[in-house]
Amino acid sequence: MSSLYIVLSHAYLQTLSPSLQTLIQLFVNRLDSVESVLPYEYDVFDFCKDDNERRPSENLGQVLFGERIETSPYKFSFKKDVKCQELCTKVYTKGKSEDKNMLDFLKRGMQLNYQHHWIVDNMPVTWCYDVEDSQKYCNPGFPIGCLVTTDGRAKDACVINSEFNKKNTFYIFNHVAIKITYHNGEGEGWRGARLVAATLEPKSIKNADAEKPTCEGLPMEVPGEFDSDLKITYTYSVTFEENNDIKWASRWDYILVSMPHTNIQWFSIMNSLVIVLFLSGMVAMIMLRTLHKDIARYNQVDQEDAQEESGWKQVHGDVFRPPRKGMLLSVFLGQGTQIFIMTFITLFLACLGFLSPANRGALMTCSVVLWVLLGTPAGYVSSRLYKTFGGEKWKTNVLLTALLCPGIVFADFFLMNLILWVEGSSAAIPFGTLVAILALWFGISVPLTFIGAYFGFKKPAIEQPVRTNQIPRQIPEQSFFTKPVPGIVMGGILPFGCIFIQGKNKYNCVSVICPTICLCLIFVDYHWWWRSFLTSGFTAVYLFVYAVHYFFSKLQIVGAASTILYFGYTSIMVLIFFLFTGTIGFFACFWFVNKIYSVVKVD
Repeated sequence: MSSLYIVLSHAYLQTLSPSLQTLIQLFVNRLDSVESVLPYEYDVFDFCKDDNERRPSENLGQVLFGERIETSPYKFSFKKDVKCQELCTKVYTKGKSEDKNMLDFLKRGMQLNYQHHWIVDNMPVTWCYDVEDSQKYCNPGFPIGCLVTTDGRAKDACVINSEFNKKNTFYIFNHVAIKITYHNGEGEGWRGARLVAATLEPKSIKNADAEKPTCEGLPMEVPGEFDSDLKITYTYSVTFEENNDIKWASRWDYILVSMPHTNIQWFSIMNSLVIVLFLSGMVAMIMLRTLHKDIARYNQVDQEDAQEESGWKQVHGDVFRPPRKGMLLSVFLGQGTQIFIMTFITLFLACLGFLSPANRGALMTCSVVLWVLLGTPAGYVSSRLYKTFGGEKWKTNVLLTALLCPGIVFADFFLMNLILWVEGSSAAIPFGTLVAILALWFGISVPLTFIGAYFGFKKPAIEQPVRTNQIPRQIPEQSFFTKPVPGIVMGGILPFGCIFIQGKNKYNCVSVICPTICLCLIFVDYHWWWRSFLTSGFTAVYLFVYAVHYFFSKLQIVGAASTILYFGYTSIMVLIFFLFTGTIGFFACFWFVNKIYSVVKVD
């Protein structure tokens, strides 16, 4: 049995790691750009193709992210150096409309700085170059070419070479010098050599003799005007280097360590953590001192001289009065609970290393599967709260919980997919995948939501610590800052401040601030249900405003389709974030209000 296990393990590792094989296959992924939201497949730009092109199997996450991995004609033998190997030659004939359109599309890709993404042994082939302060930056992609504008200014990658100096000229990177670094272990088979790094240097070289390229000389120019025939010869070189200091398990480290933003990220994390801890401690101290004094004063029983109720105790008969539009609030809270549990489990699995970047698409696949399987908590929370609010239309409640928010997201996603399909982008989701998503939604998520709702309605309503009066108490005139709209708008500023520094610590801040807001508003206004949800959920509005600011100030996205896609996908993110933060804020306030009124003696 053990020998069979070793044989099967060896065969499995051979399928995963080209390092164990004589022939190394280089895979290509989609090409994307920071100036356009539209990614494209490798073949669209008329590069050299593999005669026996095949695609490895893709999981759901890869399809949703628009990854289109396929084989390439770049194939080389392990430990066998290659110098100036010709790949293919593309000929563009003047006067031929098909060639003109293809060349125009290629130049458009260089103008928008589209990037190659190559893969060897399931790790990215990186382009490492020196940046300021003697630092080295490793980019998991490299441009297809660059442009020198009509005013003579070099754009993007053209600044790396002083020979790129002709006005209104495109320079295509038609040669790559690839270096493969391997760890030479002892033994045979799975204990043998393994690839630990793959880097390249793109070059633009005009091979005068296409039959025997030299890979030296002037850069390959693509004039702005297509006024003569053009030949582009693609070549490559490969060198192998042994490095036993790099272990196979840590081969991704050089990509992360070489990024100049690594220190900034750690600083942001620590800065945000300190802010959250400081706010938590400060708010906890104020709340404990205030509540301790109030509760002690309220619980003092003076039989001879009964004092008139004051402060937040005076609204004890109305604080648990059901909210207006309790149906919609319960639906939002059910969906928010589903998103919260999904996010928590996903982050937990990612921290354990199950969703590593080497496992492409695993994060999105895990999120989608978890969301589908978590329909039961959504139905249970929505129905239980709706019953607590005194609602009786349970069929409408469960249908809205299962269909409202997911329907909005799917409609937006479907419209964005139509735009991608019209533009011929590789990010367009195939029709079969859309059918599979609908099948998961209606075949698994919706029935599980009904099951959760069934158990939720079977349970008794949540028992409140105090009785609700039959006649609502009149709410006195409020100051400007305690009115609903100003309070909601201002309540989301502080959580967004933490998100702006580092998004990972936003949840603690929201849950700390919301009880304080609840304590302030119930002094005079007992309509805290929606306000607790909207105050924390309003953080998503600030997130959308920042996304708009970032689009106009930082990004260089051009084209109507890319703009619509940016804001379409941003809207999906904002809606999910709104439900997520609103749910956290509501349940924090709900627990807080129940806790303080349960320890107060009420006649």
